[in-house]
Formats: sequence, C-alpha cells, structure tokens
Amino acid sequence: MSERPATGSASVRDRNARELRLAAREVFQDALAQSTIPQAFARHVNCDRGVLRVGEDLFGLPGYDRVSVISIGKGAHSMADAFVGEVGETLGGIVAAPVDPGTQLRGFRYFRGGHPLPNRESLNAGRAILRYLNVQPPQSLVIFLISGGGSACVEYPIDNDITLEDIVKTYEVLVHSGAPIAEINAIRKHLSAIKGGRLARAAAPAQQVSIMVSDVPDKALDSLSSGLTMPDSSTVEDCYRIATQYAMVEEFPPTVRELFTGRMLEETPKADHPAFARARWWPVLSNTTVQRAAAAKAALHGFAVEVDNSCDDWDYAKAADHLLNRLRKLRQGVSRACIVSGGEVTVKVKAKHGSGGRNSHFALYCAEKIAGENITVLSAGTDGIDGNSSAAGAVADGTTVERAKTLGLDTSKALAGYDSASLFERLGDAIVTGPTGNNLRDLRVLMTW
Repeated sequence: MSERPATGSASVRDRNARELRLAAREVFQDALAQSTIPQAFARHVNCDRGVLRVGEDLFGLPGYDRVSVISIGKGAHSMADAFVGEVGETLGGIVAAPVDPGTQLRGFRYFRGGHPLPNRESLNAGRAILRYLNVQPPQSLVIFLISGGGSACVEYPIDNDITLEDIVKTYEVLVHSGAPIAEINAIRKHLSAIKGGRLARAAAPAQQVSIMVSDVPDKALDSLSSGLTMPDSSTVEDCYRIATQYAMVEEFPPTVRELFTGRMLEETPKADHPAFARARWWPVLSNTTVQRAAAAKAALHGFAVEVDNSCDDWDYAKAADHLLNRLRKLRQGVSRACIVSGGEVTVKVKAKHGSGGRNSHFALYCAEKIAGENITVLSAGTDGIDGNSSAAGAVADGTTVERAKTLGLDTSKALAGYDSASLFERLGDAIVTGPTGNNLRDLRVLMTW
C-alpha cells in the first residue's frame, strides 16, 4: 500500500504528531543530560590540600581518625565514583545499589539490593552498614551519599521476628496502597532499624555529612530513602492513621500487623536527638534541576513554558486532567505551549496487573483524553525505570488511540488492566533509557502547537 500524499490533512496531522513526539523526547533527554551526578558534585563538592568542601561546609580530613563513605540508592555507584573522583582513592566504605557497578572502587564493599522490593542482599547491606558504623572511632567523619531507591535496596527490620518475606509483603501492600510516597515512607521508617534517622544514631558520635541526590519534594528531604540520616518528622500516630486510612493493616503479614493492632511501634529520632548534634545535610541535585533544564530546552524550541508542580502526589487522573486543562488555557494566547511538571503521581494498582508503572499509565490515560487533538504528553522517570517494565515511561499524543486500533490494541482495556507499557512498546512510543544511575523523580512534558 502506498503512503498517503503529504498534502492530505491526515498526513499533516500525523507529521505534526511525530514532530511533537520527537520534541518532547528531546526535551526529556536534554533534561537528563543537564542533571547528572558528576555535574552536581563538580559544583558542590571538592577537596583541596586535605580540606573537603561540601556545600558551604569545610572538613579538614587529616584531623579525623577515619573517613568513611556509605553510598545508598539508585545513584549509589555514580555518587561514590563522583565523590572519590573529587576527593581521591584513599577512602573506603560500603556501596548499596539495585544494580551492579560497572567497576568497583578499591576499599569499598558492594551490595546489590532489591528494588522496588527488598531482597536478601538488602538485609545483608543493612546489617553490614550497622556493624560498620558501630565500630567507628568517635573522632571519625562519615560521608553518607544518599539517593532515591534506598528504602528497598538497604533494609533491616526493627523486630527480629520480621522476616524478609514479611518485609516484602509489607512493601507490596505499601506500594499498591495508593498512598503518597511520604506516607509510605513514614511507615517504612518506623518498621526499620536504619530508617527515620536511625542510621545517624548508629553513626553517632562521629561527625556526619549527608550529600543527597533527591527524588522527594524539596520540603520533604526526610522522606529521601526513608530519611536514613535525618530527624524524622513523622510519628507513630501518623503510621497508625495512614495504615487505617488506606486499609493496610489487615493486608500486612502477622508480625507487622501485630505492631499496629497492639500499637507497639517505637518512635524514631527527632530533631533534638543527640545523634544530630554533629550532622549536616546537603542536597546537591533534585527534581527542580530537571524541571529547569526541561523548561529551558522547550523555550529554545520556541514554546511558551509554564512550570506546574501543584499536582505532586495527586492521583494520576486528577493530575492529568489538571495539567491538560492548564495546557489548553496556555495555548489560547500563544502559538506553541508547553507545561513542565515534576514530581510523582499516584496509582492504586490492582493485585492482577500487566506491565508498566505510573508514568506509562499517566500517558495512556492522557492519550484517551486528547484523542484527535494536536497535543503530546510525555511522562518518564529520571531513573530510567517505570514500575515493572523495562522503560522509563512513554509519550502519547492525539493519534495514539487510533494508531493502537490499527494494531488491534485496545487502549481502554490496557488502561483498566494496568498494561500500558506493553501497548506503548508495540507503538514504538516507550521511552527506554536503561538505568540512568540517577533518581530525581519523574518529569512530565505536555506540548501543543
């Protein structure tokens, strides 16, 4: 069959859709490239003549009996490599990430923990870190390199009766509950021997500095990897309320359920705890960095850009409706309009589901809302991972539903079955980056002309 002539209206529409999809991909890829861990460390971390600068803090390394590095999360390898690159190869410590390293640094012990669910290595890493910190001399400097994903790839239960299987079941209940990440992490903190500031307590009285690559809202840094080294702003009462609100308690395994029904959770360290007297925290990279880079790139393409983060942690459908409404209003006064939105949306997943995550699900929902319109929506995770799929997310537009039908695919069925990634892969609209070694939350780009 020959192609339709370029002069036809359908052909013009398809060409516009392709160009918008390419523009959205370019904005996302450029935002990733402008928000790397090495770039952030070059700006905020350096060592000259034995004096380490982190942000505005200075540490004279020769004055410490030991200098140790604990790197945790999806960015653990990149952060450890960047830090050693700035400071030198005389350091040692532990690195725990959900992927294997390209190469290993001398003097470091490595663990491959699980994500999004803990595995045996997650517990091995938690145990090893606690033991390592417990033998630090008081006149030590402990450098914590923390990125998103640490909640799962490093873990150790607060109660020895809680098994790995219990932890995994609890995480599944939390992740599928539909609760925002801050509320999920509040419960994780109180069930863990290392989260909610308890890792800082284990390191005390050593001098501590946490360098953070954040995948949480800027005002909620104690949610990053469940607040390993920070005073915890959540309480046991918050946990009881959250578990009740989202009907979690009966879904928890018996060892965890008992802690809730018996109200036996132990409180986490708060801001006045002595463990934080010699602790500092420096976020060097966050979702804000990605948003600014995306907005700048879209502006170079001639788009009028509006940044809208008001829907952070909203239900995916409510967030999509809001952002599409903002885009339609913005385009009334300009020839090219773009909305950039950072943060995460929530999706309450049914027990039986297909392939995908919140980003491809968001994009597919939008596809049905913009069918026939000259609008493109991209939603992707900066870590390169979206739920249980191999993609970071997806890009959808006004032709997605129609193109899916030509392949015998039903967008409504895929949406109802939480099988969005499979559909976008068939269409060639999945965004595949592979693990990026970074984790700065999600980015949504909505464009029209």
